[in-house]
Amino acid sequence: MDLLREFFSRLRDLEALLTWGGYPVLMAIIFAETGLLVGFFLPGDSLLVTAGVLVNAGMINPFQLGNFENLLLMNATLMTMAIVGDAVGFSIGRRAGPKIFNREQSFFFRKDYLIATKTFYERHGGKTIILARFMPFARTFAPVVAGVGQMEYRRFAMFNIAGGVLWVFSMTFLGYFLGKIFDAKQIERVVILIIIVSVLPVVIGAIRHRMAREQPVVGVVPLDPASQRAPKADKD
Repeated sequence: MDLLREFFSRLRDLEALLTWGGYPVLMAIIFAETGLLVGFFLPGDSLLVTAGVLVNAGMINPFQLGNFENLLLMNATLMTMAIVGDAVGFSIGRRAGPKIFNREQSFFFRKDYLIATKTFYERHGGKTIILARFMPFARTFAPVVAGVGQMEYRRFAMFNIAGGVLWVFSMTFLGYFLGKIFDAKQIERVVILIIIVSVLPVVIGAIRHRMAREQPVVGVVPLDPASQRAPKADKD
């Protein structure tokens, strides 16, 4: 319990969190955000970029490797966790089926995010598994929606591996090279900038969602029963 309390207290300071928890915390967060429905609030993008910055600075190096070798090891480890996480999410969706859309929304389960991801999936098909990696919240629910939609597992695995590799590689290498550009004394400012940039799309999306809900409604619009059904099968 004390460990969990310590984890959540440090979640607001990614640099402190990663220097405290290192590889185990990184692995746990990447897996939970992609594999567990309750992981939607975890800061995957900013965490990966921050990890790259800290690897360049030699602040996360449990095996005393060269910085670049350490970055490659981190990539292999976190790509594996991201891929396994999505596979678990897919399994949850396949086992739960359409009834998961009837589950009540709560702090730990955001039904609105799930339905929004389902709509995105029906528009973009299997590519959603790759695109959602770069979209906060959607990356948690996309594999679940694919599982509910009974996507062929071989197709899902192809998109899953491609998305996991691209996401982890792009974010950690971005952080690593940002760390080379900025002086070590500026790391904290770089991390803050990363967090702001990664959170900004979420804030904009939330504002747009609220504005759309506050639009005056003319007449009565019936509830679309399709929002409670399984997503259409992927034909891409």
